[in-house]
Amino acid sequence: MEANFCMSCGAALEDRDMDGTIRRACTQCSFVHWGNYSIGVGALIAKDRAFLLVRRAQNPGKGYWTNPGGYIEQLEAIEETIRREVREEAGVDAVVRRVVALRDLPRAVHNVYIAFEMEYVGGEPVPDGIEVDAAGFFTPEEIETMNVAPFTRWLLDAAANAGGDGLHADGNPAVPLAGYGLFRA
Repeated sequence: MEANFCMSCGAALEDRDMDGTIRRACTQCSFVHWGNYSIGVGALIAKDRAFLLVRRAQNPGKGYWTNPGGYIEQLEAIEETIRREVREEAGVDAVVRRVVALRDLPRAVHNVYIAFEMEYVGGEPVPDGIEVDAAGFFTPEEIETMNVAPFTRWLLDAAANAGGDGLHADGNPAVPLAGYGLFRA
């Protein structure tokens, strides 16, 4: 589907060459439609050699076990998004330790997925009953016998075999950048 009207002022959009790529641009203001993107986040939380998984109650992925996660909201910091998603889907509180994996999936809505290793803080897994119908901590041996989504299997392997320190949230940047979510090695 092609954008026809400006999301900023409502005026008509036209095709315009932007550095060699044709983009939809506003005829009245400076708005340029750069494309359709979504950013997903996922949590990899271990407790006593077991990983937190949830079973999807809706499509896509209905019936598959996955790591908790979701999509960032427009004005929500990414660290808040992943903490919220884990609380909503599984009733567990956890804090971000580091970024351990990233997936790039170019398609009609270009999706980037960022997987966070998180530290378990508290709470017992309880499904929300809407997006997920089961939640729990499972050992690698139990996971082998479960209907785990292939991408989640890849993420669990990435988390279990993460080398180095990954990317950590920079809580005290050398240059203060208010409103930025900064992660660094």
